[in-house]
Amino acid sequence: MWAGCGDDDDSGSNVVTPPAATADAGVCAEPPAPTKPAASCDVTITLPPVVDNAAQHVPEGTVVSYCSNPPSSGPHYPVWADFQAYTSEIPASYLVHDLEHGAVELFYKCPEGCPDVVKALEELRDAQPQDPLCTQYRIKSRVIVAPSSTIPTRVAAAAWGAIYTADCADKPTLAQFVTDHYGKGTEAICAPGRGF
Repeated sequence: MWAGCGDDDDSGSNVVTPPAATADAGVCAEPPAPTKPAASCDVTITLPPVVDNAAQHVPEGTVVSYCSNPPSSGPHYPVWADFQAYTSEIPASYLVHDLEHGAVELFYKCPEGCPDVVKALEELRDAQPQDPLCTQYRIKSRVIVAPSSTIPTRVAAAAWGAIYTADCADKPTLAQFVTDHYGKGTEAICAPGRGF
């Protein structure tokens, strides 16, 4: 979808689409032991080390292998996603750029639907205070909510150098994760990105 498409030209010859470029996330160092805060379900917080090439921009369409799931640093596209709630998946390489700007991302994986989880994540996003960096853009905060088919649990969150995974939307621990990791990227930017 993100790599270009080939089609037939008027001469009848086929145009072959080259495979998408790939990029390595760099050296994946072993993270410290995860923490397990008291919660209403199993919650794990892990602090994967930021990779050495985390600021590298790669062309849109490049397939990047990341050291954590969800990704918490690494090469990324030069464009980032708007800071908002989404109803469809956003490719990770846009979202990693948001993390570099200090965003926190809240994900859910519910193939059968989970309006209660989505509502809890959106309420948490809406409860964030006004970010002074975002005011001029009429954006409240650098928090994104989006579905993900690739996270290992029903709920996950990512920030620069930090991930949260859980079997439920435990609002107290999610809120604490956002508080602890918001604005920790290497670039404090709240300009609008691309909407999806």
